[in-house]
Amino acid sequence: MSAKRSAWEIVQIARDPKRITSQYIVEHVFTDFMEMHGDKLFADDAAVIGGIGYLGDIPVTVVGQEKGADLRDKVARNFGCANPEGYRKSLRLLKQAEKFKRPVVCIIDTQGAFCGIGAEERGVAESIARNLLELSRLKTPVISIFIGEGGSGGAIALGVADKRMMLENALYSILSPEGFSSILWKDSSRAAEAAELMRMTAGEIKEMGLIDDVLPEPEGGAQSGDGGKFAKIIRQYLLDSIKELQKEPIDKLLEERYAKIRSFGQDAISE
Repeated sequence: MSAKRSAWEIVQIARDPKRITSQYIVEHVFTDFMEMHGDKLFADDAAVIGGIGYLGDIPVTVVGQEKGADLRDKVARNFGCANPEGYRKSLRLLKQAEKFKRPVVCIIDTQGAFCGIGAEERGVAESIARNLLELSRLKTPVISIFIGEGGSGGAIALGVADKRMMLENALYSILSPEGFSSILWKDSSRAAEAAELMRMTAGEIKEMGLIDDVLPEPEGGAQSGDGGKFAKIIRQYLLDSIKELQKEPIDKLLEERYAKIRSFGQDAISE
């Protein structure tokens, strides 16, 4: 692990424009990737990329939230904030993975689902809830990795998994620090203070038992200018995890996945 940073410093690293994205992981971790488009109901959503490829010699389905590389790309991808068709596209790919017995890798990096009028009209809450339901009973191994921001329902829609990992400088929270401080204190300028209170960093999330692993990053963070070096570490983690999960009978895997997700928050409730 790198030197201990404040929560606000980690927020800045997670939001760094040069930080690795889902597209980076697709290009550097998987081979022979074939992207698929559309939810077969309404439209394609560029904020979610998905398709099939190989992890070593293992065929896998990959679904990731994509913020974009430059300003033009970020606008086209709605800064990684998916509409309902993005979640329905991911669901289509998840069910396809189950049919062909392919393990699933979900890559999470979003401030949250898009909250526009159109998204509400087309049922964004239902699309997230449907993903949660189907992922909880998907009959194939599922791994979720948090690479940047993991915000609100937009993140949990891909977060039900047998194994959940966060990069060292990734985040997982109910909303952004700015949103939290605006609600709590009516003052978004206190975002740094809010970040400390929210317990949103990987180390804190691991302490609460909400993820399985934290993957250390290079000094300065997992940024995309490293020529793919950090991708090798991610690839090895995913390979080891999938091979481990594939040893388990699917019924046992489903039982453990369901029990794990249902246990979240139980300690807080009991207190």
